[in-house]
Amino acid sequence: QVQMVESGGGLVQAGGSLRLSCAASGRTFSSYAMGWFRQPPGKEREFVAAISWSGGSTYYADSVKGRFTISRDNAKKTVYLRMNSLKPEDTAVYYCAAARYTTGTHSYEYDYWGQGTQVTVSS
Repeated sequence: QVQMVESGGGLVQAGGSLRLSCAASGRTFSSYAMGWFRQPPGKEREFVAAISWSGGSTYYADSVKGRFTISRDNAKKTVYLRMNSLKPEDTAVYYCAAARYTTGTHSYEYDYWGQGTQVTVSS
């Protein structure tokens, strides 16, 4: 089992940057693919980025490609989401998630979820 706690969210102006962190517990963190999802106000949860267990493969939603970077440090049991050139439409609660079997882009492929961290981008 993996438990995760996100941090790093906050209020930022458009064009600014934030780095989200997701600290995990559990001895098998390095065997899980990790993903970031977000839920904008009044909308459904959507995929943002994912990274394989080794870090060798990464995937991004088209809306964040070129602006966001996902990375992981298995020794620290932490996954990161670097967000640059933020836009008001990036405003959402951001969740990290762990998947045992696949580096997926759908929420149903993930087994464990954090509690979320709010990101608000002002125009």
